[in-house]
Amino acid sequence: MNSQRRHISAFTLSSMLFIAAPFASWADNQPVAVGAQYDTTHVYVQPGKMDAFVDSILKTFGGTVTKRVNVDVTPTPSQTWSQLILTPAGGFSVFDFTTPAPYPFGQERNGFLVKDLDSAIAQAKQAGADVLVEPFNDPIGRDAVIQWPGGVNTQLYWHTTAPKYTPLTNTPENRLYISQYRVDDFIKSFLSFSKGHVVSDRKIDAAYMGQKQQVREVELESTFGKTQIFVTNGQLNYPFGLEKTGYAVKDLTTTLDKALSSGAKVLWQSTQAEAKHLAMVQFPGGYIAEIHQI
Repeated sequence: MNSQRRHISAFTLSSMLFIAAPFASWADNQPVAVGAQYDTTHVYVQPGKMDAFVDSILKTFGGTVTKRVNVDVTPTPSQTWSQLILTPAGGFSVFDFTTPAPYPFGQERNGFLVKDLDSAIAQAKQAGADVLVEPFNDPIGRDAVIQWPGGVNTQLYWHTTAPKYTPLTNTPENRLYISQYRVDDFIKSFLSFSKGHVVSDRKIDAAYMGQKQQVREVELESTFGKTQIFVTNGQLNYPFGLEKTGYAVKDLTTTLDKALSSGAKVLWQSTQAEAKHLAMVQFPGGYIAEIHQI
């Protein structure tokens, strides 16, 4: 592989310091997840907006950032600035491409670190997932992109030397909007792969999303983290459906003040009458997130 090529993801940035033994080969029937603190939302910022985005996220959630590098993170030629943000509320793999991003990169929601990539892909396929990008090498491991029923894309990572990160203060939620026709297929497939479980499956009022009737809300949990699914007719008020991740904070008002003062915009916010206090926030660079109070 060309020495100029570096695959930078949530776990490949050389400025992260850790000491750990390599993972052993993992049996196909064993859980492959490592932990929620090793899984990141993939953020493709608008060109030239990385400085503003990183600054806003750090001022909003706190945390640390790795050295920014200019690299090729795909199996075919491309170039991007890449940086990792680790916050108590969740991790961000940030990309600012200086060339077009090749298909299907940019369409994945997040990246999961796995203990064995071949076993993870075999288990995902057995569970009904498709493989969009076959495994490719990077300087410290291998990667692939898979798609779950319902059109949800995920990048999988494996690394020769295991990183060791501090557990999250609050685990973020992967927020999915899936139709009634594919949601049960997704749930069956993802739970089979993740070895997770259903936390709740209920009907909720979602008029704020533009839904005239109650919608089904399903919450899943596994070693990969949390997943929140909304089963809607797709006729959603802006900006619902555009967010990738939901972040839990102790004080929503304080967090929003920090976000606004660092260049973010509040696109929607719940009223005092609503049971759950949450907001939809757009950070510099275009990234939209849901933030809610614990």
